[in-house]
Amino acid sequence: MHGKRQPVEKSHRGKEHPPFERIALLLQGGGALGSYQAGAYQALAEADLHPDWIAGISIGAINAAIIAGNPPEKRVERLREFWETVSRRPLCMPVADGIDIRNEYTHRFINQLQSVWTLLAGAPGFFIPRIPPPFFFPPGHIEALSYYDVSPLRATLEQLIDFDLINNGSTHLSLGAVNVATGNFVYFENTNCAIRPEHVMASGALPPGFAAVEIDGEYYWDGGLVSNTPLEWVLDSEPRQDTLTFQIDLWNARGELPRNLLESETRQKEIRYSSRTRAATDQFKKRQRLRRVAAKLLAQIPKDLRQTPEAELLAATADDKVYNIVHLIYRSRKYEGASKDFEFSRETMEEHWKAGYHDTVRTLRHPEVLQQPENEDGVFTFDLAVDGRY
Repeated sequence: MHGKRQPVEKSHRGKEHPPFERIALLLQGGGALGSYQAGAYQALAEADLHPDWIAGISIGAINAAIIAGNPPEKRVERLREFWETVSRRPLCMPVADGIDIRNEYTHRFINQLQSVWTLLAGAPGFFIPRIPPPFFFPPGHIEALSYYDVSPLRATLEQLIDFDLINNGSTHLSLGAVNVATGNFVYFENTNCAIRPEHVMASGALPPGFAAVEIDGEYYWDGGLVSNTPLEWVLDSEPRQDTLTFQIDLWNARGELPRNLLESETRQKEIRYSSRTRAATDQFKKRQRLRRVAAKLLAQIPKDLRQTPEAELLAATADDKVYNIVHLIYRSRKYEGASKDFEFSRETMEEHWKAGYHDTVRTLRHPEVLQQPENEDGVFTFDLAVDGRY
């Protein structure tokens, strides 16, 4: 955070609408960790901070579509329905109730057990194992390209999301995916195409677990293969607007040196999927400062010089817009291992949801988060773990 710290308020509710032209909600991919984003959105909704633009990748795309595809008063309820569905314990699943999980190693064992069960049985309303397995299908069949069938997800999305509401454009929605044939990253947006369940599913089609999704003759995989964070896409969009951005990340780029092979695998996953969010923020701040300096310079030069090709080129990039970028980053517990993104147990889902809710509540108690920045570069960043003494 930069600038003078303001007094901390006690409640996150009852806020006045912040002085920004746009509120953006950016949702990273991270599988089972995504209930953290749902909890964070609950706190934002309680504070009457409803996004004008939602961009998501992978599980973030599913959360984004549920939010954009429901009226504000129904969004948290629909998110809760989704996460309770996919974390529902199958009847044949071993029960860990009554086991003391205060010990880190016991808790880790239980989490790993839950993860193994997900690998074997899938997640209700989300994905199920392919039967027969993919190697029973000849090359070229889509069934030969993944271990799981995601047809349950389509049914869940159709039940929880009003796609007509998404496509009427009241909330800008962007879903990131990768074209399998070209390797190019694309965003499906309701401003230029009709969003359907397959667009949401494509954004989360991570191989080899899930097969590529066909859309208009092209096949798409999970956007996290190229970039797991939609920050740059939204911040660099034109026309630029004063923007309050809530970036809800599920992978923390910062961490401790691993103590063993399991922690090493977890750490490399965090680094890979965090997609260098802070580096992207720093680069954006530099670009925005140049734009603001260019705007000030153009305002001071004579009128005849403003009409030169050089000045006109400079004017095309200049602006004086301001941005608040609020980082909400899930910080996993030591007992969570490399399988934390497919550990769909109800207990862990509730842990993630509560963490997202409480992190957002504490963040919104800092009034400067909702105030326009007054610094030179016009960009204010806030990270609860750094600026809020988390």
